[in-house]
Amino acid sequence: TSVALGLQGYHHGLIGFEKAGEAIGLLLSFLFGAFMCGLLIDKNYVHFGGKALYGVALVGNALLLLAAVLLEVEVKDSSTAAFCCAMACGLQNAMCTSHFGAVVRTTHVTGTITDIGSITGRMAMIYLRKGCRRSRLNALELAEVGVDARKLLVLGPMWLCFFFGTVVGAYLQHHCGVYALLLPAALTFSVGFSYTLFRPQLKNTLKRIEQGRLQKH
Repeated sequence: TSVALGLQGYHHGLIGFEKAGEAIGLLLSFLFGAFMCGLLIDKNYVHFGGKALYGVALVGNALLLLAAVLLEVEVKDSSTAAFCCAMACGLQNAMCTSHFGAVVRTTHVTGTITDIGSITGRMAMIYLRKGCRRSRLNALELAEVGVDARKLLVLGPMWLCFFFGTVVGAYLQHHCGVYALLLPAALTFSVGFSYTLFRPQLKNTLKRIEQGRLQKH
């Protein structure tokens, strides 16, 4: 949208090409961040302990945010700093795009709200057709409701966490300015470094849990 509006404004002489070029640069930076994630993580769903380099991706995300702070503070290059932030968003957003069948996006939630609305609407219609009595649902309908409920267990808390993060981010930006980016940078670096350090132990633990489940069945 920003690219289209920028090009339209440039075409009508309302703004210089710099603004349109900046929008294009942000888009390409986001795309490159997602591309880098594809090089590091080979699956579009969470798979801890495998070959996916989640730790490296998180550390890379932290370094990009740190670079954005340094570019803004030391070099006074706001455009390149914004490109680094966009690249970090693309990298983070592509780390997990599906969980329990739900489409996951961690840097924007317009699609998440759409999914929550459509899922709850489908579940409501199934119950309304059966007089709001679960006992009347057949096996297929029960399965559909179960799948949708699992999706809501992912999307609902994710939206709430996103909302909480935006509130905290707004207050931090007001008081700290660009240095507010150091908090998510520190968090992602800590998690990424810890995952990389303890990845073999995590892999063995997950393997034991899976073996225990198989033995029970």
